[in-house]
Amino acid sequence: MRDLIVAGGGPAGLATAMHAARAGLDVEVWEPRAEVIDKACGEGLMPGAVAALHDLRVDPEGLPLDGIRYLSPGHQAHARFRLGSGRGVRRTTLHASLREAALAAGVPLETRAVSEVTQRETHVVVDGVPARYLVAADGLHSPVRRVLGLEGRPVRRRRYGLRCHVERAPWTSFVEVHWSPTCEAYVTPVAPDLVGVALLTSEREPFSRQMRAFPALLDAMAGHRTGRVLGAGPLHRTTRCRVAGRVLLVGDASGYVDALTGEGIALAMAQARSAVAALSAGRPNDYEGAWRTITWRYRVLTGALVTSTRVPAVRRALVPTAAAVPGVFAAAVNVLARPT
Repeated sequence: MRDLIVAGGGPAGLATAMHAARAGLDVEVWEPRAEVIDKACGEGLMPGAVAALHDLRVDPEGLPLDGIRYLSPGHQAHARFRLGSGRGVRRTTLHASLREAALAAGVPLETRAVSEVTQRETHVVVDGVPARYLVAADGLHSPVRRVLGLEGRPVRRRRYGLRCHVERAPWTSFVEVHWSPTCEAYVTPVAPDLVGVALLTSEREPFSRQMRAFPALLDAMAGHRTGRVLGAGPLHRTTRCRVAGRVLLVGDASGYVDALTGEGIALAMAQARSAVAALSAGRPNDYEGAWRTITWRYRVLTGALVTSTRVPAVRRALVPTAAAVPGVFAAAVNVLARPT
């Protein structure tokens, strides 16, 4: 019987498997998609995420990020990272690097999905295969979370992510967040000849139509080839708990607020490490408290920012206020950027 099956072969699942292999656990990853997986995301790694990847000996190719810049018409505020650079990395590049590292660590990657989970006193049975534990790292719409009845209450106001790439040289070494009255546009340099542009929005409108709210970005994109648009969402997902018997939820499967503060990969890396520590000690319930400690800053700050900027007056004032108090803005950015 294996010690651990990991459902989901994205960054969270692969990081969990590598930490498990490092801890001496017999682990296997189940992922129904055999190829490298792309995803609609901002593709900017905060310094804490870069450090966590280095701890796993994963060093994906990309461009250094010096900080965060907020922009709205007539105003801008920027904050430099104080604890090292972030990195702009294509999602496919990140995933390929993690897969290669997992295989090098001797982790088997099985092309299969999880459809049935049965819990026993001493183990869990996953589609007829026994294992001591199961970690569900199967994403925002986690099938395992749903099968186990761990879905939280649905959120009334829904936000979505859309992303494409523009084939041109980057014009900034910062992640730029452009604010309009209805959505945000993220600009992330990911290669010497490629820029990622991602929208976070509550509008169910095509990418091209929503980009009209950002004329400066449209000018920067004009005349350059644009790749296909990927979408994701609804983004906000709640869970009743993160531990159910011998099953633990890691990464987006464990709950998600919003992509606004760019912490997803850093949080997934920290959760993977803590989940494996709890399983190695034979105390899976320890992970619930560890998860709350890891995510509290993200949940509070991101939730407050998303909620407050629904008010039009607050939204209009956000960037001018950040520009007026640069020290406060820099402090907030670096709280989010530090290792989790």
